[in-house]
Amino acid sequence: MEPLVGLIQDSSLVEIELLLATFILCSLLGIERQIRQKSAGYRTHVLVGLGSCAFTLVSAYGFSTVLADEVNLDPSRIAAQIVSGIGFLGAGVIFKGHNVVRGLTTAATVWVAAAVGMACGAGMLSLGIGLTGLHLLTLFVIAPLVRRLPDPDRKRMLRIIYTDGAGVLRDVLAAATSMGFTSSIQNSRRITDDGEKRVVMDIRFEGKPPLRELIPPVMELDGVRRVALKQEMEDDEEDDYF
Repeated sequence: MEPLVGLIQDSSLVEIELLLATFILCSLLGIERQIRQKSAGYRTHVLVGLGSCAFTLVSAYGFSTVLADEVNLDPSRIAAQIVSGIGFLGAGVIFKGHNVVRGLTTAATVWVAAAVGMACGAGMLSLGIGLTGLHLLTLFVIAPLVRRLPDPDRKRMLRIIYTDGAGVLRDVLAAATSMGFTSSIQNSRRITDDGEKRVVMDIRFEGKPPLRELIPPVMELDGVRRVALKQEMEDDEEDDYF
């Protein structure tokens, strides 16, 4: 009795080995994203890697039962379509709102998972392993070190003068949070200016966007009178008011 056509091929053992290698490497990528609670987690990265590996294996070993001596196939054509098609999946995890873009790292990780799958599918296990190692090194070791580089905004804060009793502080903190900033109040005092009771408050904001990008949204809030970009330990006369 002849074996089923396509069930067992000369390359079957190699294909299973490469799929297992893809599964292990992409699992490492997905676990990192899962731990950080990102939108594309373990399942997405493993499935992207396995799919890319499968497409590459089809490109490399497929169609053997229908090929004739006069038929030539380009094994790079399917791989090229993976590169272009994975961009749509990556774009789906990128979100933009209030001048803040989120999901770029996750989209890049999905892109890397596809590359790992393609490398394993092409039999380039050393490339897949090296790519996975460098990816994890970048996220777990180098990225935290980069965040410790000197940042001019770390010694800056905003001095905001606003009308007292109008709920302005709540709106300021909400605007900052929507742009990805975390805030901590350093000090505050009440004054009377032009017959109006006002609050002078120094707030430190931390986040990825430059601190100056927060000034226009704060200035547009009702009740905000003045905003100053203030250097730590500076005198009031040196404040840069807007």
